Amino acid sequence: MGTIKIPAADVLKKIYGETEESSARYTNLAVNFEKKYHHDKAEFFTAPGRTEIIGNHVDHNGGQIIAASIDLDTIGAAYPNGTNVIHMISEGYKQEVVVDLDKLSTETYTKGTDALVAGIMEYMQKKGYATGGFDAYVSTKVIAAAGVSSSASFEMLVCAIANYFFNEGKLEYGEYARAGQYAENVYWKKASGLMDQMACAAGGPILLDFSDKENISCAKIAFSFEDMGCRLVIVNTGKGHADLSEEYSSIPMEMREAAKAMGVELLCESSMENLLAHVKDISNDRAVLRAMHFYEENRRVADAVKAVGNKDGEGFLRLLEESGNSSWEWLQNCYSLQNCKEQKITLSLALTKLFLNKIGAGICRVHGGGFAGVIMCVLPIENADAYVDYMAQYVGRENVYPMNIRSTGAVHVE
Repeated sequence: MGTIKIPAADVLKKIYGETEESSARYTNLAVNFEKKYHHDKAEFFTAPGRTEIIGNHVDHNGGQIIAASIDLDTIGAAYPNGTNVIHMISEGYKQEVVVDLDKLSTETYTKGTDALVAGIMEYMQKKGYATGGFDAYVSTKVIAAAGVSSSASFEMLVCAIANYFFNEGKLEYGEYARAGQYAENVYWKKASGLMDQMACAAGGPILLDFSDKENISCAKIAFSFEDMGCRLVIVNTGKGHADLSEEYSSIPMEMREAAKAMGVELLCESSMENLLAHVKDISNDRAVLRAMHFYEENRRVADAVKAVGNKDGEGFLRLLEESGNSSWEWLQNCYSLQNCKEQKITLSLALTKLFLNKIGAGICRVHGGGFAGVIMCVLPIENADAYVDYMAQYVGRENVYPMNIRSTGAVHVE
């Protein structure tokens, strides 16, 4: 045992900014891979989780989003096995994922991780890419059910493995994202967009433009919270008990209701001025407010890109705070009307605001889909530990995650 060489220290330093912890992770991965699958060779892969920074609930109506990969990642040791069957085991799970590439269908693979892998492989085959059997041992630090896309991180890792072994690196990260989306849409029956997958695949902060649904634009932008002297902290406030699917679907439906009153299908095809001219034609007040959020949020995203270009960290954070306030007040996705007494998002935002008021710095906002789950806080690095301790009193230390943006997306670790 122990014959597999792990990535060199300089490679790990480039990805993780350190070598001690990452070296230990990859060593453990190599040992477990060799023990499980008896290979004496392995290639290593990494795919990060993601954070949505600004552009809350606008993608479905052709809006723009700034998202970024984070320094919590999924890693894998893998090697082709010479068959047409994929074998994968994830650390902490006893059940092995087994996918026969000759039997891909939604009838054969109906749920769970097997279905996700099958869906990715079916997409690749339909698009004319090569697939093949491989063995893989996977470990992750991307927290499940914390709004940082643990499933998309895993999907992008699988894409990176298949791209490296069977396609000579031909697939761009946009194809990774579409493969992951296909797996979720077709095999998981989940109405997933492309934002999660694109952010996990591309690496670093990106600007996504959904105005052309056939050709989603993705451009890298250059910033980090650390450069602003800040730390990003994600807080998992506790899962709501209600089924939130109706709450989530009401947002695009009501935005399209407002769009229809303006004579268009999606809000991106019209303007705030046109919306204001039609306010009296829309009986649903919340639909008007949500449409107003869309137009102002799109404007904020554009302004945030300018702030990055001007190295205006203060202005950038102010726009993030405005976005969060708009999500709370206009978009209204911080608690569910099914149980309006359960308000873990808004309570956690209020508790955080008390802390930020005391130190006189920082911003907080709902993170991701909302209604229940996760908030974001960006505050000075020197106050981050105190904030973690403070919020741990209310949600538990295991639910408070300091993190950074990382520049490396879903890749083969050379």
